[in-house]
Amino acid sequence: MTPSSGPSGSAEPVPPGIDPTKAHPSRRYNYWLGGKDNFAVDRESAEMVATGFPTVRLAALENRAFLKRAVTYLAGEAGIHQFFDIGTGLPSAGNVHEIAQAIEPTSRIVYVDNDPVVLVHARALLNSEPEGRTAYIEADLRDPDKILANPVLTGTLDMSRPVALMLVATMHFVTDDHDPYGIVRRLLSVLPSGSYLVMTNATGDYLTPEEYAHNVEVNERSGVPFRLRSRDEFARFFDGLELLPPGVGSVVEWRSDVPPAERPPIEKVSMHCAVARVH
Repeated sequence: MTPSSGPSGSAEPVPPGIDPTKAHPSRRYNYWLGGKDNFAVDRESAEMVATGFPTVRLAALENRAFLKRAVTYLAGEAGIHQFFDIGTGLPSAGNVHEIAQAIEPTSRIVYVDNDPVVLVHARALLNSEPEGRTAYIEADLRDPDKILANPVLTGTLDMSRPVALMLVATMHFVTDDHDPYGIVRRLLSVLPSGSYLVMTNATGDYLTPEEYAHNVEVNERSGVPFRLRSRDEFARFFDGLELLPPGVGSVVEWRSDVPPAERPPIEKVSMHCAVARVH
């Protein structure tokens, strides 16, 4: 391992194959959630984003809370016991398999991420309940065919039975030049009827034109490609699917058990979400 300078000049161990000079979304998200598995470059990128969107940490926490509510609904009421989580990020409290298997121990989960640091920590993800299974694929969302061709996927999930495709806080890292709608359609194409799509995407709908321009500029400088999407742009991902009530909305509001007066303002979180069923 080679050292990387931390914020105070201390040496940080860097696993092989990782460039500690380039920020990565999963490690940056880990920083916002209060984790320790990030490098100085990730923290610097995160703080740069915060200059354009000061409540970004709140957005990360609310996004995580939505994930828990969505998985709880799917594993419980909807009877979904297979999850395909792309852009999983680093292990932290409330991983998909922990939520799902607490409800149904036989649940099976395949995690996908393209950050080698996540691979290093993947063994922590693989502490499945004995009745169920979890597995990890190192791959990039922008190459869906490679993900779908990986034998780990079909070796873990029964693709003849419903699966929940989780794209939570992931698609906003896929810019228009990588055909984001085509990627989602390709992933959905292998899922049987009765499957679900769970997705969130950051939005600029609540920003003034000046704030929006500043946000875009800051994200460009942060070293991580990013695409804010309007409500209509986000809703397009769900064309042909059956949206569950309350439809497209804020992660703050989706089936929340927090009284409205106690929820953070949706503009402070600026994250669209929806859950939809595949016909």
